[in-house]
Amino acid sequence: MDHLWTPWRYSFVTGADSVSGCIFCDLVKLDDKESRIVHRGEHCFVILNTYPYTSGHVMVVPYAHLDELQKLPIEASREMMTLMQKMEAVLRTLYAPDGINMGMNIGRAAGAGVAGHIHMHVLPRWIADANFLSVVGETRVLPEALVVTWERIKKELSKV
Repeated sequence: MDHLWTPWRYSFVTGADSVSGCIFCDLVKLDDKESRIVHRGEHCFVILNTYPYTSGHVMVVPYAHLDELQKLPIEASREMMTLMQKMEAVLRTLYAPDGINMGMNIGRAAGAGVAGHIHMHVLPRWIADANFLSVVGETRVLPEALVVTWERIKKELSKV
C-alpha cells in the first residue's frame, strides 16, 4: 500500500482548534479580496484555500454552519454541485491540469481541518505534482501568489 504523507499540513490541522469562532463564518464578513472569496452565490461561496496543495485550490462552502452534509438543505446542495462544475471548468481553462481532485472530509477523524463547517475542495492536479521537494523537503512550490490566483479565477468565473 502506498501512503501519501503531508507533514506540512500538521501545524494547520492541529492549530484549527485555536481559532475562535468559525473561520468560514468569519471570512464571509470581510471584503472578497481580503478573504479570498472568488464568488458569492445564494447559498454557497467559493474561496481560495489559504494553504493550497496546488495553485487554483479552492473550496465551495455553504453559508450555513453545518457539520454534516446530510443536514444541508437541497437548494444549497444543488448550488454546491453547480459551483463544483463551474470550478472544474474554470480550473481546466486556467491551469490545463492532468486531473482534478474534488472532495469533502466530514469530521476531524476524516481529516477535516475545519470540522464544524462542511466544505468541498476542488483542486487541479498534474502527474508527479507531489515530487521529492514536497515529500522529502516538506516544501510546496506554488508558481503564483494567492492574489494572482484570486484575480485569475474571479475573472474566469465571470465568463462561466
